[in-house]
Amino acid sequence: MYTESTGETEVGAGSDEFRLPRSRVANERLHALIPGGAHTYAKGDDQYPENLAPVISHGHGAHVWDVDGNRYIEYGSGLRSVSLGHAHPRVIEAVRRELDRGNNFVRPSIVEVEAAERFLATVPTAEMVKFAKNGSDATTAAVRLARAVTGRPRVALCGDHPFFSVDDWFIGTTPMSAGIPAAITELTVAFPYGDLAATEELLTRYQDEVACLILEPAGHTEPPPGYLAGLRELADRHGCVLVFDEMITGFRWSEAGAQGLYGVTPDLSTFGKALGNGFAVSALAGRRDLMERGGLRHSGDRVFLLSTTHGAETHALAAAMAVQATYAEEGVTARLHDLGERLAAGVREAAAAMGVGDHLVVKGRASNLVFATLDEDLRPSQRYRTLFLRRLLAGGVLAPSFVVSSALDEVDIDHTVDVVAQACAVYRKALDGADPGPWLGGRPVKPVFRRLA
Repeated sequence: MYTESTGETEVGAGSDEFRLPRSRVANERLHALIPGGAHTYAKGDDQYPENLAPVISHGHGAHVWDVDGNRYIEYGSGLRSVSLGHAHPRVIEAVRRELDRGNNFVRPSIVEVEAAERFLATVPTAEMVKFAKNGSDATTAAVRLARAVTGRPRVALCGDHPFFSVDDWFIGTTPMSAGIPAAITELTVAFPYGDLAATEELLTRYQDEVACLILEPAGHTEPPPGYLAGLRELADRHGCVLVFDEMITGFRWSEAGAQGLYGVTPDLSTFGKALGNGFAVSALAGRRDLMERGGLRHSGDRVFLLSTTHGAETHALAAAMAVQATYAEEGVTARLHDLGERLAAGVREAAAAMGVGDHLVVKGRASNLVFATLDEDLRPSQRYRTLFLRRLLAGGVLAPSFVVSSALDEVDIDHTVDVVAQACAVYRKALDGADPGPWLGGRPVKPVFRRLA
């Protein structure tokens, strides 16, 4: 239905006629000029049903519009980075103020020290911080620093967490390892989340070789009691550096990240995503004696830690400070949890009512919800995910995950639950026939990490 007062096309829930002709043309243009058709693999059109990958025109709050004029309630905003909603006025105003004053200089700006002071007040478990533009640079800097201070070559990462960096030490461990020498990958080993005994066995096997343990401190399940403290003790006993990747947990778990919530202090930690509400800013933070090895006031070998032309752009640092102030003053983390709990309860109830409660599974912390789509035998299924995403899109819900932003309201959540219920009715029909094929509309969505395109 076309709404003359707004110029928007309201996507009809469950409509079999839902099409995206302009987005389809725009996707072809993207693929002609950009490898993969997007600048992030997780945003690729292979992650969406065939010919139903919206190309975004603009966004405001919890809603986005595609180039076809359709409006969606958006989840997982900016791959979890836009936690306050698009074009948040407080953030935008802070950015505008700095743009008028110049954004990059030949010497440090006073904004850099103000941003560092603000960050270290927000994350008091850290003593120094260095800013960058993306998470990969920050995590790789943590790995390099750990190798330098320990003199050890190996990196031990948590194999249960999906992504740490675009750099060779991590990507070489994935199915997309083309172009990465095996000699680099062999220096990265993995340990399972939640299993202290297995981690200790790994550290013993590679005695005095492991520079660091790097992991997301929490994921789709809560840390087992004593687990993070146990890792802290293992790292101390084996002389390696404990690194928390707080790209996702930062702000969504608490303003001080998972380390602030669970009370376990890592040696180094990395932040990003929510830190800038979509503006490009990340951070490496940690112990002074470690971080200073990348500075000028020590007597050891210098570490080329982080040195980026754009890492201290004033407008991005201003955005980060505005985000931190908003979280602190408006109780954003608590709101994210409240919204997520309402959404999770509604989706679970709708799935159960349609008889697919065992097949559409919502999991994760309320502020960071994801969903799994399972087939007749309760196995993860990309085909059922395709069916589900297709029905959500037709109902005006863009949801590669159910990760909420604070810009959502109860009306958005209730509409989402209604659309989920309609999608689950189709899901039930597909399960009854043991075949989602009639509802796919083309090839199924694909996992990001795979060897062949």
